[in-house]
Amino acid sequence: MTAFTESVVEEAALAWLDGLGYAAQFGPVIAPGEAAAERDDYAQGVLPRRLRDALARLNPHVPAAALDEAYRKLTRSDRPTLAANNHAAHRMLVEGVPVEYFRPDGSLGGDLVRVLDFEDPDNNDWLAVNQFTVVENRHERRADVVLFVNGLPLAVMELKNAADENATIWSAFNQLQTYKGQIPSLFTFNEALVISDGIHARIGTLTADRERFMPWRTIDGSGLADDRLSQLQVVIEGAFDRRRFLDLIRYFIVFEDAGDGVLVKKMAGYHQYHAVNAAVEETLRACAPSPEALRLGEMRGVYLVCGPDAGLPRKPGDRRIGVVWHTQGSGKSLTMAFYAGKIVQHPAMENPTIVVLTDRNDLDNQLFDNFALDKDLLRQEPVQAESRAHRFDWAQHGPTATFRIVGAPANAPAIPGQASRIGLSWHRVPLSL
Repeated sequence: MTAFTESVVEEAALAWLDGLGYAAQFGPVIAPGEAAAERDDYAQGVLPRRLRDALARLNPHVPAAALDEAYRKLTRSDRPTLAANNHAAHRMLVEGVPVEYFRPDGSLGGDLVRVLDFEDPDNNDWLAVNQFTVVENRHERRADVVLFVNGLPLAVMELKNAADENATIWSAFNQLQTYKGQIPSLFTFNEALVISDGIHARIGTLTADRERFMPWRTIDGSGLADDRLSQLQVVIEGAFDRRRFLDLIRYFIVFEDAGDGVLVKKMAGYHQYHAVNAAVEETLRACAPSPEALRLGEMRGVYLVCGPDAGLPRKPGDRRIGVVWHTQGSGKSLTMAFYAGKIVQHPAMENPTIVVLTDRNDLDNQLFDNFALDKDLLRQEPVQAESRAHRFDWAQHGPTATFRIVGAPANAPAIPGQASRIGLSWHRVPLSL
């Protein structure tokens, strides 16, 4: 592959983003003091007009005063660390901004102001800005490409020239570390960081170290991307497709307490993201009410959503989802948490209970600890069963969901002798395979 100069890498990134539906602006054109200025001063990391317009568009029923309150809460960073501010911002992005206002009947009520429209990507404002300058604490820094959604800087890309032997993806990584320390206002809302030299590319989170900046190897999940494609193109088209990026933000990011108040932000890798979405789709199929579900009994079947046998007929309501295979060290526990977090929120599942079954006490404790760390994603505190009888008591009350048995909606017909449970197994495959 021909090496790119840094400016060509930047132009290529903007072209790929344009193909995904992002508008593009040159940072100096919209800088403070210019005719098309989008900020009042260089210390601002957000684009105020776009943010206010989005809040009004997404929340037409909320009074203007409450929208002003939501804007103030969003743009006020009062936590002691950047990671803590980022955690608070992420929760507001996903859950909404809590406000209070007087209703027409005179009563005072609470509401959540939406910041992003997760269901309709077109209802959001998508903007890619190159050469975006921020001045903070007497430090002036210029980011290569910043992705704004509804005026909020949700992604930053640092690009280097592959022809320069001293400019690698890791020098881009180091530069982002400098930016985080010197211009933190640009990263309060950050959900993804990208580093690239035009040939190699990695994606990571605000707190990720080098090891956690990983390649994104597929565009749509149907297979690995062609090696002839730039890795930067793959990560942009794979992770920043507008619907996929919203999905990643909503269901595939967690914050874990590493001890002593240190927050670690984790995002799904490409294999976790597509495995979970395939499992969710198969869960909905397997739970679908169907007269055939009552007659399936113990029929054997093969259920694949990828590979040479993909597309084989699978019966709706058959209570069988399939198997998720992982190599050792590829994040099975986190994948389970992402799956649980997404499936419990799906309206078709009608708030299922999820029960995780393991074959070892140490693994049971490990998984419970991991789920407890990811309680924000689960929207609830997980509970550890004290005994087999305790677990079976849960399984007999309402729909259940486990990582060997996954929940069904309350109105779905039950298979005789099977309550309302369906099967999904998680297995490890040796690295040598």
